[in-house]
Amino acid sequence: MNPVSGSRTRTPRSARWGVGALVVTLSGALLAPMASSAAPADGTAHGATSAAADWNETAYRGGVDVVEGSGVDRETVTGTVFVDRNRNSAQDRNERGLAGVSVSNGRVVTTTDSKGRYELPVEDNMTVFVTQPRGYQVPVDDDNVAQFHYHHLPTGSPELRYGGLEPTGPVPDELNFPLTASTETRSPEQHCAIGADVQTYNAKEAEYARAGAFADLAERSDYTGCGVLFLGDVVGDDLSMFDETRDLTRTLNGPARFLPGNHDLDFDSPARDHNFDTFRAQLGPEYFSFDAGKAHVVALSTIEYPGTTSQYTYGLGERQLEWLRNDIAAVPEDRAIVLAGHSPLLEFWYSDSHRTKQLREIYDILEGREVISLGGHTHMSENLREGDLMAGWKDLVGEDGLPFTHLTVGAVSGHWYAGRQLDAGYPTAVQRDGTPPGVLTLDIKNTRITERYTVRGDDGSQQLALGLNTPRYRDWFAANRSKVGSAPELAEPLSVSRDELAGTWLTTNFWMGSTGSTVQVRIDGGGSVEAGRTQQLQGEGVRIGAEWSDPAANLETLPHGGGLVERTSHLWRLELPADLAVGEHTAEVTATDVHGRELTESLTFEVTE
Repeated sequence: MNPVSGSRTRTPRSARWGVGALVVTLSGALLAPMASSAAPADGTAHGATSAAADWNETAYRGGVDVVEGSGVDRETVTGTVFVDRNRNSAQDRNERGLAGVSVSNGRVVTTTDSKGRYELPVEDNMTVFVTQPRGYQVPVDDDNVAQFHYHHLPTGSPELRYGGLEPTGPVPDELNFPLTASTETRSPEQHCAIGADVQTYNAKEAEYARAGAFADLAERSDYTGCGVLFLGDVVGDDLSMFDETRDLTRTLNGPARFLPGNHDLDFDSPARDHNFDTFRAQLGPEYFSFDAGKAHVVALSTIEYPGTTSQYTYGLGERQLEWLRNDIAAVPEDRAIVLAGHSPLLEFWYSDSHRTKQLREIYDILEGREVISLGGHTHMSENLREGDLMAGWKDLVGEDGLPFTHLTVGAVSGHWYAGRQLDAGYPTAVQRDGTPPGVLTLDIKNTRITERYTVRGDDGSQQLALGLNTPRYRDWFAANRSKVGSAPELAEPLSVSRDELAGTWLTTNFWMGSTGSTVQVRIDGGGSVEAGRTQQLQGEGVRIGAEWSDPAANLETLPHGGGLVERTSHLWRLELPADLAVGEHTAEVTATDVHGRELTESLTFEVTE
C-alpha cells in the first residue's frame, strides 16, 4: 500500500492486480489522581494487551483502488464504492457496490447509484474522498491512518522543503473506494476520541506524547468505530515529524484521522492551494466527513495562510464552504452533526478577536440541526453551551448567544510540553485555563452527545482542582505574574490568617464545567453552600487578574513553567466564613456537570491567628 496517499494503483480490471502494481509516492489535583466519588468515566475495561490484540486482529487494512488508464485527459472521475468482503481492496465479482454513499471532489458532493457508481468533475488540484457511511468502515494502513481518499495533482507540488505531493499524472480510469461491514460504526453507541495539538517539535516531545495521551489511548478499546480525530497542529513546523506522528498512531486501537493546523503548513508554499501539500501527502485530506452511528462528523480546514507573511487567519474559503453546504445537504435530518476544526468557531479566552470568517454562513448551513462544534489551537479547555454570550460575540450571535455547544479541546501537548518533569515520563504542562493535558471523548447514544475529558495519565475520575485565593496569594501573584517558570514558591499556600478570611475564596477549577453546572461546598461537615461562577457568560467581558485566577494552577506553573492562569470560563469560588476558628478545616466540594454527573473532592486548609 502507498503509505503517503493511501491508495493502491493497478492496471485495468481485466489485468492481474498485485503488489507489483503499487505506486510509491511518498497542586496535587493538577498532577495525580485524587480521591473522588466518581467512577472511571470512560465506561470501558482497561487492558493494553487485550485491546491492542483485538484491534490488530480485526482491523481492516488496505487502501483505495486506483485503476490506471490510458493517460488521456478526462473531464470526470468515476468509480465504485463497494463492500470488500475479502478485504483485498479490489472489487471482486461477488462484491456488490453500495448505493447512496457520498463521494466528493472537495467541492461537489454526489451519491452513488444502485450499483455503487459515482461520477465527479475533475479539478487540477483536488482530493477525491468517500464519506464513510454508517455500518461500514474505510480501511486503515499499517499505522492505523484511515484510507478514504485520492489526491489528484498532475504535475505535483511546487518545490517545497518537506516534499509535498508527487505528480499524479492523468486522472485514473477508475477510482474505487472499498468498505467493510462494521458492527462498530453501525451501533447507535459511539465513543469518538478527540486529540488537539499534539504539536511535537522534536523526537523528545514525541516521546512525551507517547508516554502520556497515546499510552492512555493504547489502553482503551471503546473508540474502534469512530476512531481518533486529531484537530491540527499535529507537529510543530518541522513537517518531517509526521513520521514520528505515524509511529504514535501505530499504538492506537482504532482509525486515526487528522486535520491541519497553523503549525502543519508548508510555509515555503508560493500559493495558498499548496499550503498543506505535505500534510496531505502524509496524513490525508484537508477536510472531509464520515459517519459513525447516528453522528455525522465534519472535519474542516480552518487555517488560511496568505503565503507572504507569517500571519494566518481563520476561515474556510469559498471552495470548502461550498463543499460544507453540499455535504450537510446530503445528511438526513435525524443525524447529529459534529463540526470539528483546528481553530474554534468562537471561544471565551480570545472572545474579542478569534473567530472564523464565515461564521454566519456556517450557522445558517447548520440551522435546525443538532450540532456540537470542536476546536483546539488555543491550548485550553472550554465548554460553551447554547445561549452563552460574551460581550465580544454580540455582533455575530446577537443577544440570543451561541446557537449550539462549542467545545475547545485541551491539548495533548498541554502548554507546549512545559513545566516540571514527572516520573511518568512527561512534564506537567498545565494550560492557560488551568486544565492539564488530556483527550476529549464524545460519548454518543443515538443523537445525544455527552463530552468527557480524560486528564493524561488518569482514568477519567480527575476533573477538578481546588485551591485558596488569599490576599497573600494575590500579592504573590501580582509580584510574579511575569516570571512564569522562575517565580519563588509561595510558602504555606493553604494557610490563611483570621483577619484575612473575609477576603479569601475557596476556588474550584472544574475543567469541563459550563453553564448549567453547579459547585456545592460543605465546610467541616456543615451545610451545603453554592459557589459562584466567576464568568456567568451572560454578555459580560472577560474578567482578568489575580482575583479571577486559579491558585491551584498558578502555584504549579509560576515556579515550574506552564500557563499563566488569570482568566478562565470554568472557575467557581466561595468566600470563606469570616468566623472560622483557628485550626485545621476541611472543605468538601461536589461539582455537578450539565449532564448531572457528580464529582466530589476535598481540600484541607489551616486558619492561623
